[in-house]
Amino acid sequence: MEDREPFALSHPPASPGRPLLGLTVLVVEDSAYAAEALRLLSLRSGARIRRADCLKSARHHLQVYRPSVLIADLGLPDGNGLDLIEEAAGRFPRIGVILGLSGDSFGEETAIAAGADGFLAKPIASLARFQSEILTHLPADLSPGGAPDRAEQDIIHPDPLAYRDDMAHVADMLNDGHEEKVLDYVAQFLRGVARSAEDGALAEAASGLARARAQGAPLASPTARLAGLVQQRLRGARPI
Repeated sequence: MEDREPFALSHPPASPGRPLLGLTVLVVEDSAYAAEALRLLSLRSGARIRRADCLKSARHHLQVYRPSVLIADLGLPDGNGLDLIEEAAGRFPRIGVILGLSGDSFGEETAIAAGADGFLAKPIASLARFQSEILTHLPADLSPGGAPDRAEQDIIHPDPLAYRDDMAHVADMLNDGHEEKVLDYVAQFLRGVARSAEDGALAEAASGLARARAQGAPLASPTARLAGLVQQRLRGARPI
């Protein structure tokens, strides 16, 4: 089922202020904060948004609907977003635009290799960059016909409560235990969330835990540091 038609028929044509009007964006992202940023970017561009927070949910959605745009985070709780990108790129009819999403420097190369049309690097805040990345790769038959008129300075600001929700999610996981698989996910998740929120101290602590795991070093100290920073963020102690 094409997820664009009912929406497109009930709205006026796209305009420079809303160049993605009539399109549906499926965001596959486990972070509430990053997903909120993408929700604001999509809505301010005129697009409708749907969200999946894991591979299973995304695959279920894609069995029912075909969005105009798929934005897939590379690190998800139940697998690698690259697998979803590869699957989506091989579908027929193909989704109009497939974008990878990550805060890691290697993300763009691996996403393109898996079949993505483009890539969004975290943090995602510029409305102009978001719109341009979609419109650049959008097939002519899906183009709403609008040209963006946003300046690079047009920046969105997600609700800080979404960041707190992510911290609470991590705190719950750490309270449940420190299994290596859990710590791997926590490090990857927090690195992406912290970069989205430009929280340098938390991003470095998450990277420190990831390095300790990769080197086979003791995990107690980097895990305790990360847990302490998460608790500080839950109490509202975070640099702006």
